[in-house]
Parts: sequence; C-alpha cells; structure tokens
Amino acid sequence: ADPPEGARVRALEVAGAFHTSHMAPAAGILGGYARSISTHDPRLRLISNADGQVIHDGREVLKRLVTQVSNPVRWDLCMQTMGELGVTAVIEIPPAGTLTGLIKRALPGVETLALKSPDDLDAAWAMIAEHTTASSIGSQPTWRLLIAPAKGTFAQVLTTPVGDSLPVGAIVGTIDTLRDSTPVIAPHGGVVVEWLVHDGDPVSPGQPIVRLHPESQESMA
Repeated sequence: ADPPEGARVRALEVAGAFHTSHMAPAAGILGGYARSISTHDPRLRLISNADGQVIHDGREVLKRLVTQVSNPVRWDLCMQTMGELGVTAVIEIPPAGTLTGLIKRALPGVETLALKSPDDLDAAWAMIAEHTTASSIGSQPTWRLLIAPAKGTFAQVLTTPVGDSLPVGAIVGTIDTLRDSTPVIAPHGGVVVEWLVHDGDPVSPGQPIVRLHPESQESMA
C-alpha cells in the first residue's frame, strides 16, 4: 500500500520479518512441535510481551511462545507492568542494550544492566543479590495460586465456598479498568483453600486471588 502523504518509508536492517504476519507459516510449524511438549507452571512472575500480562500457567506460556512468532512485541506494556510491580532492577541478556535503554527512559530510577559478555556476570550476580530475596516456595507446593493477569479492580463472578471444587476453565471474575475488562480464568481445577481477594478490591499484576489445593475436580470424581 502507498504510504500517507508526507510519510517516509525506511527499510529496517533486520534478518527477517519477525513478529509480523509474514511469519505465520513458521508459527504454524512451531505450533505442531509445541503440541508434543508437556509444561509446568512458572515459579516466578512471567510477563508476556504480547500484552504485558502476568502469566502463571505453563500451557498458556507455551501457546504465547508460538503465537508471538507472528505477533508484535508490546514492550511498552511490559514496562508498564514492571512499574506497577515495583521492579527495582532489570538485567538484559544478550544481545543486550536496546531494552535497557528503553527502560532507562520509561522507568527512571530502575537499575539496569546489559549483559554483553562473561565479564558482566559478576555485576549481574551482585545486582541479583542486592535486589532479590530467597523464595519461600518449596520444590513441591501443596497448593496453587490463581493470580491477577493485570492491574485493575477485581469484579468477582464466582463465590465458590472454601472446601468446594473450582472447575478447570472457570471464570472466577474480571479485572476491570477504565479501558477494558480482562477475565480471570482458572487454568487448573482444584479445591478452594482461601479467597485472598474479594469483589471490588484493587489488584496488581501477579497478585494472588485465590489459593487452590491442586486436586482437580476430575480426579476427585
């Protein structure tokens, strides 16, 4: 298509048309391989570059790895989520430099490190030690958390009592903002142990909403 009047078109110096519709055939092939992969849920908050949401389901992570081959990267939304989470430091792995430069402008005060060579590893370990604390989660947790995918106000749809089962795929509520509404979907079935957020409560990305015992409704039948 012809560009708008007065616009300038410049060819980008890239190796391929990554993260565009031109990569759809590759995404289809990758999706075929992905169907044979089993997944585990991430142990840490994982921010998706599709929309900046915090993802806590291993199957959803794998799905997004495939679809992002032909979809645009929303790094702006990732940085917005980092700010909402109170991130204090960011380490960019090789090839490094571009993303840390964007973070310096968008999130002033956040310490950054572009890991470009083995010589930077000591500085990376020092930054990790300064800005992190050890996880209290054991290697075999006896419960799962359903978390908020975005920042907003929690509108509760289900009020499943403690001790009752929550089915796989249930929409427990939505995270509402002035612009949109994001459903909170239970990727796993389980028994409700504790509701940590209630209707009308403000939530942050990755904030736990309900604690579930990891025993699906199907396995209880």
